Amino acid sequence: MSRARKTFSNEFKAKVALEAIKGYKSLNELATEYQVHQNAIGNWKKQALESFLEIFNNRRGPKAQVDTELIDQLYKQIGKQQVELDWLKKNLILSVDKKRELIEPGNKTLTVQQQCSLIRLPRSSYYYHPLEITDEELEIMNRIDKIYTDYPFYGVRKITEQLRRHGSIYNHKRIYRLMKLMGIEAIRPRKNLSKPNKDHLIYPYLLRDVKITNSNQVWSSDITYLPLYNDFVYLVAVIDWFSRYVLSWELSNSLDVYFCLTALERSLRQGKPEIFNTDQGSQFTSKDFSGMIIGNQIKMSMDSRGRALDNIFIERLWRSLKYEDIYLKEYQSIPELREGLKNYFDFYNNCRIHQSLNYKTPAEVYFN
Repeated sequence: MSRARKTFSNEFKAKVALEAIKGYKSLNELATEYQVHQNAIGNWKKQALESFLEIFNNRRGPKAQVDTELIDQLYKQIGKQQVELDWLKKNLILSVDKKRELIEPGNKTLTVQQQCSLIRLPRSSYYYHPLEITDEELEIMNRIDKIYTDYPFYGVRKITEQLRRHGSIYNHKRIYRLMKLMGIEAIRPRKNLSKPNKDHLIYPYLLRDVKITNSNQVWSSDITYLPLYNDFVYLVAVIDWFSRYVLSWELSNSLDVYFCLTALERSLRQGKPEIFNTDQGSQFTSKDFSGMIIGNQIKMSMDSRGRALDNIFIERLWRSLKYEDIYLKEYQSIPELREGLKNYFDFYNNCRIHQSLNYKTPAEVYFN
């Protein structure tokens, strides 16, 4: 017996999306509270943020368009059955998520299979229910994070074997899925077998053999996974290479571009570098992020794919943060983590001396 698919009102989606945007709770917490899968909440959050951008840019959002040629073809295929054509004209929208919502399991005239066929939605896509992240998987992800922090050059199979050495038997396919969710992969040279999104421009790496001699010469940004008690979030930071000074940071319960834009905007209030370096993640190759950098007359630089040393300073920051704060304190919630990060980065910038800086603090070097 198939499960009835849940439908939600626009008001409900807006309410949950706003809660996700506020960032006080993780997607996992919101999913439990509102009985909605976290993937759906992540999509609603993204749609809401995109709508906000459209509003403030004084542009109208794109309207769903009906493909009349497709309607004509389908009209012939179904033998000119008027009831099916009327349903098709009313409901043909190209978004997969919208198509799922438009299926009417209680329709007395059209079966679910017929409705899926009419709007070219695979029936398996309609019935698919992604699995929630279990407590066991959260524990595995936290263990993966610790291994990856020590050995960032370890790939899926080596991390799987490292877990097995401690008595845990996991399939490498499961570890791959969790690492993808965490947004991490092994740092190593490799063949570039995949093509970047045609809308996302990949910039060359500009820092090879470049001598870093002063503050605001090179800034860098990166995203890392942070474990919470029975949960997780993502952290982005912007750092000055010469002084190691953390210019800004931001948390998010999803891997979207908007929290990266917030951190970038905040850092640019303090100054402007000559070169801004990132990896080739989709958040940084997006037009919104790279456009803000280029629009401020800053040169954009991107790591070579799989290179360990191209962004070494911020990798060292992540290691220091996790071993000196995150793993020791095991934060329980996002507000608690946010307050802890505020204290740690204040300590890191203003109190923590660095041997590489002749035992000065990042703030002393950056502002002098």
